[in-house]
Amino acid sequence: MVWVLLQIRIRDEKGSGANDPHESPVTDRPAWRKKRTTIVGRRFRRLNSRRAGRCRSATDPGSALAVARLTLACIACAACSLALTLTSSVAVATVALAVGGAGWVSAWSGLGVSVQLASPRWVVGRTIAIYYALVDGGIAAGSWLWGTVAQTHSLSWALAGSAGALVLVAAAGTLFPLRERRESEPDPLEAFDAPTVALNLKPRSGPIVVKVDYLIPERHVGAFLDLMRERRHVHSRVGARRWTLQRNLQTPLQWTETFQTPTWTDYLRLNHRLTTADKELDERVLELHAGEDPPQTTLSIERPTSSARKRVPIPYFPRH
Repeated sequence: MVWVLLQIRIRDEKGSGANDPHESPVTDRPAWRKKRTTIVGRRFRRLNSRRAGRCRSATDPGSALAVARLTLACIACAACSLALTLTSSVAVATVALAVGGAGWVSAWSGLGVSVQLASPRWVVGRTIAIYYALVDGGIAAGSWLWGTVAQTHSLSWALAGSAGALVLVAAAGTLFPLRERRESEPDPLEAFDAPTVALNLKPRSGPIVVKVDYLIPERHVGAFLDLMRERRHVHSRVGARRWTLQRNLQTPLQWTETFQTPTWTDYLRLNHRLTTADKELDERVLELHAGEDPPQTTLSIERPTSSARKRVPIPYFPRH
């Protein structure tokens, strides 16, 4: 938005001598563009040299470093817009654009990396698509808003208003930061061996019903329910449906966890998507199990009561 309004500002300053809005406004433009490219190159080199764990901690949207970086980026862009409002000097405008460009590149690259690293690998494509759809929608809405302000009032009002909005965004990010991620890596472990079944299942066979039986003493029921609440969230996240927890009326010591997956392939994917934190949750639940053997897992497949449909051959009538 700043770059679009800048062209209008230069056109107004130079009068009729700059009729082309896409004409280079100042002769020093390659200098600040070169500086912006240098910043991008340094950032990518620094990012490639870091280890993956440090990248995740540095780009976590809730970490103090990421919040400070985005706050400074908003302030830099706000200072750029405000400087373009108050000055008519090419030198001052060049410095302001260099500062604003650095803030823009820092915020853009930081958010893009954060979205990719904070998303599990199996949903990163959808996450990036949603992120860019929101970003492009925000850019379009901001362009329309400040363009309307510049048309109805003045260009100075539009630049000053955008600077004030950026300051509000920086203040909101400081006062209401995102929760810092303290869980393990979002990437799945993929350490799962498919169980052996007696039926010849196809990838689309289903629905698959999973039942896990636990033996929980009465003194551990409260802690068990808290862990199963987290377990329900975990399984719902990786694709489980109709998750329920049942207690045996004849044997109150026995608890049964039940959930479904649409197909056999979905069941395999569900187990491949579990992370280190999810495995640690399973171990905590296992510590409350009172049986000598581990919890028993039963796999079933739903079948309708009607007889199986037989394929009727369709007669072939040759064309004459």
